[in-house]
Amino acid sequence: MLVVAAVLYALGIRRAARAGVAWPWHRTAAFFGLGFGSYAVIELGFLGTYSSGLRWAFVTRIALLLMIVPALLSLGKPLELLRAGLGPAGQERLDRIIQYRFFRVLGNAMVATLVAAGVFCLFLTPLAGVLRTSPLIGEVIGVATLVVGLLLIVPLMVLTGFHTSTFLAIEFLLAFVELVVDSIPGILLRLNDGIVDAVTTLAPGAAWWPNPLHDQHLAGDFLWFIAEVADVPILIILLVRWSRLDRAEASSYDELSDEEHDTLVQTHLRGERAAH
Repeated sequence: MLVVAAVLYALGIRRAARAGVAWPWHRTAAFFGLGFGSYAVIELGFLGTYSSGLRWAFVTRIALLLMIVPALLSLGKPLELLRAGLGPAGQERLDRIIQYRFFRVLGNAMVATLVAAGVFCLFLTPLAGVLRTSPLIGEVIGVATLVVGLLLIVPLMVLTGFHTSTFLAIEFLLAFVELVVDSIPGILLRLNDGIVDAVTTLAPGAAWWPNPLHDQHLAGDFLWFIAEVADVPILIILLVRWSRLDRAEASSYDELSDEEHDTLVQTHLRGERAAH
């Protein structure tokens, strides 16, 4: 999967160059170094190797693939690279696809946080034990989790002009509330003294491996920490979207003539009087 994605990104850079777009080197470095690098370290390193035996390795792996790796891959702006390599007709089709309600819903920070909280709640059920101990599911879940994370993060970073400033303000306030929501599963894992995934046997491993209960508590600690840290980039993205929308609205007002501005003010005042 790493090779296929790398080839597609390289082809995108080549198509963009043919279209006269010089793709910034720092975006390429971020995509391959931070994005691919973090994915390779997680899936091919300790977390991926011992995910089936250690709860905390499995939980940490899934949380990072869902919330951290997609954000790092998005620094490479893959959707903008795709747009740069398309012709005018292709760009128009891509813009129409992005404006579909499905992607507009995914581009909502509240949806991203709630989906993450829903995924983390699976760690509180016996299903987590099935997902963790099945070799086939263990391989598939790494790719599936990354795809879900990208579907949540990429629209969030791309869609900046579909909501009013009032909606963004409400979204920003609710995002603060949801800082607590997606940390609840980690807290419950940490405080629960019963094995919630129904796997009570100690997997064969190194002598330093924790017992099942301590393993679960460690999983709760890591999940709690990752959930809190990963919400910070979402708040930053919301601030950037708010700032861009505010500048766009201010620019549109500056372009109005004096007569148009007076008409807009009078229309607003008449609306307030009618409301009274």
